[in-house]
Amino acid sequence: MGTFLQHVELAAPLFVLVLVGYLLMRVCGWPSAMSENLSRFVFSVALPAMLFRMMSDLSHLPAVDTRLLLAFFGGCLIVFVIGRLLAWQLFALDGVGQSVFALGGIFSNNVLLGLPLAKVALGDAAVPSVALVLVFNALILWTLLTVSIEWTQHGSFSVRGFAHTARGVLTNPIVAGILSGTLFGLGGLPLPVFVELPLGMVGQAAAPMALLALGMGLAEHGVRDGWRISVAISVVKLIVQPLVVWLLARLIGLPAMETRVVVLLASLAVGANVYLMSRQFKTLEGPVASSLVLTTALAALTTPLALTLSGA
Repeated sequence: MGTFLQHVELAAPLFVLVLVGYLLMRVCGWPSAMSENLSRFVFSVALPAMLFRMMSDLSHLPAVDTRLLLAFFGGCLIVFVIGRLLAWQLFALDGVGQSVFALGGIFSNNVLLGLPLAKVALGDAAVPSVALVLVFNALILWTLLTVSIEWTQHGSFSVRGFAHTARGVLTNPIVAGILSGTLFGLGGLPLPVFVELPLGMVGQAAAPMALLALGMGLAEHGVRDGWRISVAISVVKLIVQPLVVWLLARLIGLPAMETRVVVLLASLAVGANVYLMSRQFKTLEGPVASSLVLTTALAALTTPLALTLSGA
């Protein structure tokens, strides 16, 4: 119980920042342009700067066991299949609805919520492991969704669709910051002071700004119709996924730090990209929007619990 309360205490200030961002939009009536502009700055400048600076010092970072990719994404695949079956059996959704439902059960808010939580709860030593997951996260999970939906609609998967997904991932500022920082770090050269200091100052503000942006974004989504589906997505996301990922990590003998990282990332709230996908395919928009709000609120307790039970 003491360990759990310690993790709640560590995570609480971060979720307070999310609440502040939410209240600024809902209570203070800030215009939606504020949320959009802050989110753009966080994604395009602040977080890439933080990640570039950290990965550029690659020679001094702790080694990462790459088997964490097997534990995390193997768990995602298993839970995706479980999600499709649940959506089919419990709610009689069609193939597209099943795919979006299942994506909600595996696509975490790793950028806005995962990075700040990992830094606070596990320390800077955890960031390289988080960065490794981030590099592959969108590519693998979007490809999985694309395969699932295209197979449902056409009975096949197109190389063109995969190429479009890969191009979008590689031009993502977060991924670009990680990859370019890693390439610089492999050269073994230190960053010039006039570059490192500005990056450091921007990077220090990245985590709190990301959490504010998350709260402001959540203010756009209310609790809508289809609450049973949103509750089911939340259960899969906050309970089933971290449990499956933890079991896989134990099965392959993943080291303690990497295990904590993948369990933390698996236990996070549903990512906003799932809502964008639901809008694109015009399915489950209300339930997915509700699940964003619901899982973010519940993660304030379930993520510390997952960390405690995983031995963090």
